[in-house]
Amino acid sequence: MAAVHSIALDGLAGRPVEVEVDIASGLSATVVVGLADTTVSEARNRVRSAVVNSGTSWPDTRVTISLAPSSLPKSGSHYDLAMGLGVFAAKAVVPPETLGTSVFLGELALDGRLRAVRGVLPATLAAAEAGFERVFVPESNVPEAALVPAVDVVGVRSLRQLVAMLRGEEEPDDPPVPPLGDGADGGWAGLGPTDLDLADVVGQEDACLATLIAASGGHHLLLTGPPGVGKTMLAQRLPALLPDLEPADSLEVSALHSLAGVLPADVPMLVRPPFLEPHHTASAVAVVGGGSRTVRPGAMSLAHHGVLFLDEAPEFAVNVLEALRQPLESGQVVVSRAAQTATFPARFQLVLAANPCPCGHAGSVMQRCECSAPMRRRYADRLSGPIRDRIDIHRTLVEPSRRELGESLGAAPSMADLAGRVAEARLRQRQRYAGTPWRVNAAVPGVELRKAWPACDEGTRLLERQVRGHKITPRSADRVLRLAWSVADLCGHERPTVDDVQTALDLRRGSPLGGEVVRLMEAA
Repeated sequence: MAAVHSIALDGLAGRPVEVEVDIASGLSATVVVGLADTTVSEARNRVRSAVVNSGTSWPDTRVTISLAPSSLPKSGSHYDLAMGLGVFAAKAVVPPETLGTSVFLGELALDGRLRAVRGVLPATLAAAEAGFERVFVPESNVPEAALVPAVDVVGVRSLRQLVAMLRGEEEPDDPPVPPLGDGADGGWAGLGPTDLDLADVVGQEDACLATLIAASGGHHLLLTGPPGVGKTMLAQRLPALLPDLEPADSLEVSALHSLAGVLPADVPMLVRPPFLEPHHTASAVAVVGGGSRTVRPGAMSLAHHGVLFLDEAPEFAVNVLEALRQPLESGQVVVSRAAQTATFPARFQLVLAANPCPCGHAGSVMQRCECSAPMRRRYADRLSGPIRDRIDIHRTLVEPSRRELGESLGAAPSMADLAGRVAEARLRQRQRYAGTPWRVNAAVPGVELRKAWPACDEGTRLLERQVRGHKITPRSADRVLRLAWSVADLCGHERPTVDDVQTALDLRRGSPLGGEVVRLMEAA
């Protein structure tokens, strides 16, 4: 009997698993126990061929492979390496004292070579937290596993090479297995383009300014207007305004993409905020997360610390849109299944783009809208009131006139200058919220903001009048105060002025912008 360690992934968290291999007398059979799914149960056939082709015979007796703890569901092909090595250890081919402080991850090919597996980064993080000293992974997974500095990462090409390494013998020069992919949708791993310029959106200065404010404070944004006015262009240029991820955030985002199997092999550490743009026909599992065998993160979680853009938002399924409610408030997604419940972080910045009516031409000066008033109302109601209430900035884009187009062709602030202003505003927020769990205005709870960081007295009275007059709800007042702080950070104010609060109210209601923040942009 021998024991080898691996890692079971429960969402983004990992737990150590002890792979016990017992070779006993009895009829020839191989049994895998320990609440294993089909992928793990099928591993006994892969492991048997890999062991035989790696220099030893398969025991002609009863072989029992137990994955402990038995109450924890096991899924994935990364247990193969631990199972194959356990057979070698049970036959006393490998000294058992070399296995106690190590974790083994990898899928075995039939000839004993190792294939890359998903989730290596979160599994390595879990191994480090559990106190293991070494992690053996397939050679192609070394770059992402090496991001964890607390453990020694060893790349392995084959089971035969690993056995020789543990025995202190000369290692064979086995060729690596060519990457085959595992069916993951690489489109989910979209990173926001950095070469797009906000100046490309002509005639929409008001919406460009709203996008800049949204980037500075991490606010959600709803863009409404006819086709071709620049809604998608604004959303695609938002990630370029955001600063690079901080090291801890970068590691967390990379772990999520690794778990989903979409982490680029040549870029194991994602330093830019992710940009996810699922199609409106995407299922709830693709957007929220889940799966029939293994619970995996969806687009919401893959957009963590980045931007989730839903173009043609009213065309999404109702259950997909309503699933946004919890993540927008809590910053996490809880996926519950009969046998497993997984929690994924999902603190993303939401951008919704919608047409004003089914044909899209309501309010257009060039196309005639043929939709009736009830049709427009039903179309707008696809975005429910609770979803709209959770969005901080509402903008209605209209087709620019010829004069506005001509004025927009002049000099405009460079993208680098605008990104620099966003970085300065984010720096003010980090300094203001130092020692707290929050880093951007949009994440601060309203009660904490009112107590510790209120607006000026006149601005506070303006908000109180709006609430008493039933023009905004108390929750909307908290969102207006967060927006006012973002406007103040852009303008360099120590506290939100009454002009900043009024600008925040205009952003919330979709009214035209004015005040110092507009003059600040014009001065650029």
